[in-house]
Amino acid sequence: MQKKLILMFAAGLALTAAAPSPQSAAATHRIIRAGEIAWGPAPATLPPGAQTALLYGNPAGDGLFAMRLKVPKGYRLPLHTHPGPEIVTVLAGKVRLVVGSMADAPSAPALTAGSFYSTEPGTPHTLLVDEESVIQVNGRGPWGIDFVDPAEDPARRSR
Repeated sequence: MQKKLILMFAAGLALTAAAPSPQSAAATHRIIRAGEIAWGPAPATLPPGAQTALLYGNPAGDGLFAMRLKVPKGYRLPLHTHPGPEIVTVLAGKVRLVVGSMADAPSAPALTAGSFYSTEPGTPHTLLVDEESVIQVNGRGPWGIDFVDPAEDPARRSR
C-alpha cells in the first residue's frame, strides 16, 4: 500500500514538475525565484485543496528532495506517518502540528512563518491549518504518507 501511495504522489509531482523550469532538470545548481515557482494540484495522496511545487529532486526516488505545500485555511492533513524523517519549515501562514492523538490538539502550539519542525519515521501526526499557509518539506526519498485510519486516506476516496 505504501509503495502505491509513493507512486501516486510521485505521479502527481511529475505533473507539477513538467512545467517549464528556469533551468534544466540536469543542472546541479538551481535558482528558482518566488514568482517562478510552478504550483500544481496536489496528488491524490493528499486531501483536496492543497497545491504542491517540486523544487529539487524526486520524492519518489532515492535522494534528497525539496517540495512545497500550499494549503488553505481550515485544511487538515489527518493523522499519518512517513517512512523517513520529515523536515519542515513554515514559510507563510499559521499551522499547528499535533503529534499523537487529536486529544492533544488544544495544546498544539501555533507555528508561524520561520518556524521549523521535524518528525521521525513512523511518528503519527496531524497538520491543522489556521490560515492559508505554505510549508517546505525537505528530506530523503522515497517519501510517502500512510494514514493511520484508512477511512481518512484521500487516495481511497473519489475526488
